[in-house]
Amino acid sequence: MAQPISYSMFDLHGFGHLLWEGAWITIQLALASLFFGLIIGLAGASAKLSSIAPLRWLATGYTTLIRGIPELLLVLTIYFGGSILLMAIAERFGYTDYIEVGAFAAGVTALSIAFGAYATEVFRAAIQALPKGQWESAYALGLPRLTTFYRIILPQVWRLALPGLGNLFQVLLKDTALVSVVGLNDIMRQAYVATGSTKEPFTFYMAAALIYLGLTAISTLITTYLERASNPAEKRVAA
Repeated sequence: MAQPISYSMFDLHGFGHLLWEGAWITIQLALASLFFGLIIGLAGASAKLSSIAPLRWLATGYTTLIRGIPELLLVLTIYFGGSILLMAIAERFGYTDYIEVGAFAAGVTALSIAFGAYATEVFRAAIQALPKGQWESAYALGLPRLTTFYRIILPQVWRLALPGLGNLFQVLLKDTALVSVVGLNDIMRQAYVATGSTKEPFTFYMAAALIYLGLTAISTLITTYLERASNPAEKRVAA
């Protein structure tokens, strides 16, 4: 006689909802880091292409340093070092209570900085790939430099940089697992907790792997859609 299928097999012994809660935190962490990372990357690329030498040196030092150290080390440095820094600043104003940097805030900061370093190079290459005539035509029309950048250059840069940024986001999405080491209740942290309670590591780490796989698949579909939407030629072919 066939054995009945236990509900706990699908509910992961009562820990299934924790994994989905962890997935939601992972998504929030990835999207917040993407938002700030894009801003940092665009600012870094602008600094690298600036005519002001100190800005170029600063941007080059930033990308060289951040791309040369592991993201895990960056997370730990910001999580523990951030508290020390905030305490030092607070003590100057007479505040003596302990200040702790939250795991989510530390994760967003670290991942944004790491993502921004790589995005800087992607944006820089995309800007340099545009013909110089784009700038010259805008100047001939009397457009200010800032207006030229945001109205003419940036939309084209977005189209060229999107494939590279999509790949970087895939890496960012998986790097969110690193923040679990400082106590953030993301997918990996919840899988670890469930494993400790049930002694079934394969079940929960496999479930975590499937959730990550689903998230990367969705992000790939979104990136592909954005690439097609930003390329008029592809839209005409698809039509």
